[in-house]
Amino acid sequence: MYRNLGISEAIVDYGNKIEKSLKERFESISQIAEYNQAKVLYAFQKNRIDVACLQSSTGYGYDDIGRDKLERVYADVFGTESALVRPQITCGTHALTIALAANLLPGDELLAPAGKPYDTLEEVIGIRQSPCSLKEYGVTYRQVDLLDGGFDYPNIEKAINEKTKLIAIQRSKGYQTRPTFSVKQIGELISFVKNIKSDVIVMVDNCYGEFTEIIEPSEVGADMTVGSLIKNPGGGLAPIGGYIVGRKDLIDRCGYRLTAPGLGHEVGATLGVLPRIYQGLFLAPTVSANALKGSIFAANVYEKLGFEVVPNSTEDRHDIIQAIKLRSEEAMCAFCRGIQYSAPVDSYVTPIPSDMPGYDSKVIMAAGAFVQGSSIELSADGPIREPYAVYFQGGLTYEHAKIGILRSLQELINDNIVKL
Repeated sequence: MYRNLGISEAIVDYGNKIEKSLKERFESISQIAEYNQAKVLYAFQKNRIDVACLQSSTGYGYDDIGRDKLERVYADVFGTESALVRPQITCGTHALTIALAANLLPGDELLAPAGKPYDTLEEVIGIRQSPCSLKEYGVTYRQVDLLDGGFDYPNIEKAINEKTKLIAIQRSKGYQTRPTFSVKQIGELISFVKNIKSDVIVMVDNCYGEFTEIIEPSEVGADMTVGSLIKNPGGGLAPIGGYIVGRKDLIDRCGYRLTAPGLGHEVGATLGVLPRIYQGLFLAPTVSANALKGSIFAANVYEKLGFEVVPNSTEDRHDIIQAIKLRSEEAMCAFCRGIQYSAPVDSYVTPIPSDMPGYDSKVIMAAGAFVQGSSIELSADGPIREPYAVYFQGGLTYEHAKIGILRSLQELINDNIVKL
């Protein structure tokens, strides 16, 4: 069967040897998945989810019991007072923009203590000029770059001032090769900044990190935790949407920003998507675990071939992303071809670098997904710039992730970039 997928016997043997060495690590990930599955199941049962919750609403969406209970389930899963979980949130960047714009006013300052934010947030903040940016509305911004891959606590303390209203922590690496932060590290930073300014709002961009540990940033002091439903918590089934969980007063403001002042949470039709969002959340702990196993397999496959990988092959994991420094545009294209050719959808398509909205470099993206742009499904992407790192993530099943990685290696071998 592997031959039918374009993968040689030598590559399959190489992958199987690596896989055998990962048995204990995979068992520990399964234990995390089991804990999180129990947590999600309890939230469903506590909120008495029934068949009526899976029905659709249209128009204004008044009295949508399924929508309202879904938000209570999310609040319980993440251990918060309130939640905003809506199909009207188009992506993770949109969810982050709502949370920021709802809780920052002219004259306030936003601080990023983890250095440069993800590319698409640069225009939201106003680092790169854009209409309707926070900068255009009078919100100032400053950042503190990381120090040797960790938080620069002395300079963070210096950066916090009377104007600092909100501190945004990006958990995952984005298009960088820095470490992803553990929930423990995030909790330590939150405690540090709250001791300096107790009323500062702390928001965590949780994209790609959900269910990779047994606790979430919202359980260690984050006032708002934000993510996308077409990543981990959507379980590969949610067709669209995002979530913001946290303090009730902050989430109420997010509701007003999403819809309109005075309306907030009360409106927003669900248009038939609730069954997929509910079931996606139910499956999310297992799906996220599969993706996590796939990223560990990828790290071991490529590190043993001499490539620098972040995280490395033995480090603990705090998100599903695996960065692999491939050292050239040609290698990035070959890797992404292998991922695309392993897809269930659009497997015949060849990905090429191109301009993308929100990015300042050409980006190559490989994703033959059932949900467009779903990065919990098997996918890989990266900006065409130094250090020519590709970012691999997803795989609804571990087996699919394994196939994708083996086919990516086959493409590199076919192009004489790598030798076994």
